[in-house]
Amino acid sequence: MSYLLNSSEILQTIDMINQQHLDVRTVTMGISLLDCASDSLSDCCSRVYDKICTKAEHLVPVCEEIEKEFGIPIVNKRVSVTPISLAAASSHASDYVPLALTLDRAAQSLGINFIGGFSALAQKGFTESDHSLIRSIPEALTRTALVCGSVNVGSTKAGINMDAVQLMGQIIRRTADIDPFGCAKLVVFANIPQDIPFMAGAYLGVGEPDVVINVGVSGPGVVKKAIDRAIENGKRRGKPLDLLGVAEVIKHTAYKVTRVGEMIGNEVAARLGIPFGVADLSLAPTPAVGDSVGEIFQSCGLSVMGAPGSTAVLAMLNDAVKKGGSFASSSVGGLSGAFIPVSEDSSIEEAATSGFLSMEKLEALTSVCSVGLDMIAVPGDTPAASIAGIIADEMAIGMINHKTTAVRLIPVPGKGVGEKVAFGGLLGECTIIPVPKGDASGFISLGGRIPAPIHSLKN
Repeated sequence: MSYLLNSSEILQTIDMINQQHLDVRTVTMGISLLDCASDSLSDCCSRVYDKICTKAEHLVPVCEEIEKEFGIPIVNKRVSVTPISLAAASSHASDYVPLALTLDRAAQSLGINFIGGFSALAQKGFTESDHSLIRSIPEALTRTALVCGSVNVGSTKAGINMDAVQLMGQIIRRTADIDPFGCAKLVVFANIPQDIPFMAGAYLGVGEPDVVINVGVSGPGVVKKAIDRAIENGKRRGKPLDLLGVAEVIKHTAYKVTRVGEMIGNEVAARLGIPFGVADLSLAPTPAVGDSVGEIFQSCGLSVMGAPGSTAVLAMLNDAVKKGGSFASSSVGGLSGAFIPVSEDSSIEEAATSGFLSMEKLEALTSVCSVGLDMIAVPGDTPAASIAGIIADEMAIGMINHKTTAVRLIPVPGKGVGEKVAFGGLLGECTIIPVPKGDASGFISLGGRIPAPIHSLKN
């Protein structure tokens, strides 16, 4: 297949890169670790390290070579692996911290930015290995710099494993008490896709190839600029742009961005001699001004994200992004929509600090976006049961609506509502916001499983 762009598209792409923060946010190599299983944890660690370092040996050099050749920034080079709870199950180990340290050592050796897959799939129940992995999370994520973890606790087909929800509330608290940065590398999911290239949720599903390249492309600044330009052009012509026109602009822009991502992904895969998987067109912001999903809301006529109409704008944005990406490529995957991570988006962070975005409003927005409650700092004394209740609410939105939802909450010990916390780099900074009042402990302690909705059984 040819991925050549015509001269007009080349000029538009150059402008998107130079002026509008277009980049390939991540090239993520997925590596299966199923063949690393062993009844000895130390042997499993050795096999995991050797396979990752062998398969991903040339990932960073190839990406850097392509960056220079095409002039398109590739911000992150990452690896995702088979959920460790599956890869290490035959070891029957009770502590998976050694495997986390192995993953971190491999990532450091390769020079990549993050490695994901310290994960468990527990939407319907636990295996012994799931329990071992989840209990290891606090130490594993606080003793490593580059390891990310995720736990899937619900799905539309299985319902919600409330025992897992309760446990994750406790795990997030324990992790935060050691080092809140560990919580920034941990996501709790419902309906987790198997091919996400974005951290912290990336892992390689069991139906995926042995090694594969998945690409995440992000361009909120490109979308904002396209909307602004179209609105201004409409005013000059005396034909003001309406919301149908705005949706069309977003769709066409998503199409262009996806083409760039797929071109880069296929080029990386070809040079490494492995399959190309998916292009994930997610509007993933950074703290940089001009690279914000929140600013798109202002381009659409709202004074600030969180104002009345925000959920409608986000629904339109998410849908148009998916439509444009799907038209551009038959290999769209991952999440492919709009992210609203509070600390990672300067405009969203400002709206939360100013009180326009409460936890309740953020939850409402997650019903129409691509992830969920993402990178939100909460008071350090937030009870584990309240964290679990927030997780349960978010999982219910995903389960009922056949969509992926996730929670990445960061309790900050010793800090309260209104205080600032900085995470650095792409993780940005944010103001601690209050959690909803009331006690969820009686509900959470019931445990068991919330059953799947009846419409999930129709097929």
